Amino acid sequence: MTGRTDVTDVTDADFEAEVIGAELPVLVEFTADWCPPCRQMAPVLKALASEEGDRLKVVRLDVDANPERTNAYKVLSMPTFMVFRDGEPVKSMVGARAKRRLLEELADVL
Repeated sequence: MTGRTDVTDVTDADFEAEVIGAELPVLVEFTADWCPPCRQMAPVLKALASEEGDRLKVVRLDVDANPERTNAYKVLSMPTFMVFRDGEPVKSMVGARAKRRLLEELADVL
């Protein structure tokens, strides 16, 4: 399996390279170990990465370990999903959701 068909963990250190500099749109999940809805989203994001990997990169950022990006994008609730395109955040969604709803919300950025 290539990296593009799975959910990658990113950090403050490699966010620039992995997200800002990505060729594809990137869905970033701002997540935390202590967040039950975030854990619920893991299989949804894995399926999304697997199915849409040629059109969308899916990554996770642990908010506790990476306060710099979390604060820079004013993330207050977990999970928060942000879509970045051409290095800019173009969409933001808060809270767990079903894969079908997530795909519908992503339709305009894919």
